Amino acid sequence: MAVPLSRVGVGVIVTRPGGDLLLGYRIKAGETPTWCLPGGHVEPGETFEAAALRELHEETGIITRQPVEIFAFLQQLDSDRTAITGAALISLGEEIAEPRVTEPDVFDRWTWFPQKELPTPLFPASDAMLSLWQDRPCPEGWRIYRVD
Repeated sequence: MAVPLSRVGVGVIVTRPGGDLLLGYRIKAGETPTWCLPGGHVEPGETFEAAALRELHEETGIITRQPVEIFAFLQQLDSDRTAITGAALISLGEEIAEPRVTEPDVFDRWTWFPQKELPTPLFPASDAMLSLWQDRPCPEGWRIYRVD
């Protein structure tokens, strides 16, 4: 199977009142298990905002009408193809948002974590996105373009 020339995706930092953020334990076959933000591919004709809401729902079952903020684009420089990820932020309101595993072949569980107590290892794109959000140095092999 031919490797696509490019990959366009979106990752979603989801916070709830109190500041905790949502990470899933990714157990996809052929990959090292890691903690990962919700996210995935942007479909043709789909905005990054729409993709963020769709992926959040598909992966966690969470449906929200909260606004989506695209705050950066990340480029993975050490990939075998052009890989761009839109960094999205959704701050949930007082709505009940208990995630559930909807893709058991990809995720084992979803867990809320305090921002200062994130688990490791992080999925590479999630690590790059969270480094910007937490004002940490960008991991090697990534370039971040902030949206102002």
